[in-house]
Amino acid sequence: MTGPSITTLFLDIGGVLLTNGWDHGMRKLAAETYNLDYEEMNERHHLTFDTYEEGKLSLDEYLNRVVFYEKRTFSSDDFKNFMFQQSKPFPEMIELVRKLKSRYRLKVVAVSNEGRELTTYRVEKFKLGDFIDFFVVSSFVHFRKPDADIFRVALDIAQVPPSQVLYLEDRAMFVEVAQMLGIKGIRHTGYDTTLAKLDSFGLALK
Repeated sequence: MTGPSITTLFLDIGGVLLTNGWDHGMRKLAAETYNLDYEEMNERHHLTFDTYEEGKLSLDEYLNRVVFYEKRTFSSDDFKNFMFQQSKPFPEMIELVRKLKSRYRLKVVAVSNEGRELTTYRVEKFKLGDFIDFFVVSSFVHFRKPDADIFRVALDIAQVPPSQVLYLEDRAMFVEVAQMLGIKGIRHTGYDTTLAKLDSFGLALK
């Protein structure tokens, strides 16, 4: 592909490197596991989760609003451990990013919507800091995708022009928002398709 070479990789964490941190399926499983009213829990989740992801609530405060607003037979620590244990890696994608970073000497920046405690756990558990240079996470910077300011913050921290950035993301809208700032994007739907698209941006691994 013609144009400026790619020096920096922006990427989402949930849906690209790992499973999502706390999605619909996980909440449903939690409701079944702990015998909770899923509809009530889910409504409360939607009313307050954005505030948690923007770093304006702790995980304990979020859970007090969503689960522990009444007495339960299980502890907050039990529930948090359940939440953390739902995170699983996508090993092929992690290895792909490691190889891209090594071969092309890329700067790698996570641009992610996620709460602080979930992020901290996932970074440590899956050793994401071994190959990600910066974490521009909604709970750290208080901007949440699709707010374009989270990408502006990432560009400022990375000190790179948008034309040199490629963004891997599983949500189409977030790719589109980044593209409006001049950032090239790949909507990640699977390892093989992403591998092929990377080749078109001059990031071949074969």
